[in-house]
Amino acid sequence: MDKIKIKQSLLLCTLLAVLFSPFSWSLDLKEAKQQGLIGEQQNGYLGLVKSHPEAKQIVKQINAKRKAKYKQLATQNGISLDAVSQLAGQKAIAKTPSGQYVQSAAGKWIKK
Repeated sequence: MDKIKIKQSLLLCTLLAVLFSPFSWSLDLKEAKQQGLIGEQQNGYLGLVKSHPEAKQIVKQINAKRKAKYKQLATQNGISLDAVSQLAGQKAIAKTPSGQYVQSAAGKWIKK
C-alpha cells in the first residue's frame, strides 16, 4: 500500500470515529425537551419525563446551575430559596412551548 492510500485510510477512520462518537450524537437541553425526555417542574427545576441516561445528565447539570442561581437571587433579595425556585418554576412553565412537557400542580407530566 502506498503512502497516499494509508493517509486516506487514516483520514476516513478519523472521520468515521468523529461522526459516530457519543459526543457528536449527544443530546442538548432543547432536543431533550422536544423529544419529551425532560420537562419543567413546578419547583423551578427540570425533571425526567422518560428515563434516558443522557437526559438524566442534562437534568443534573442544569439543576445544579439553577440552584446556584436561585441561591444567589434569594440572598440578594432576602427571600427564601423555595420562594425563588417556585417563582422560577411558574415562569419556566409559562414560557414552555406547546408540545413539550410540564408538571401539573398535581405533580403529573402533561403535554402543554
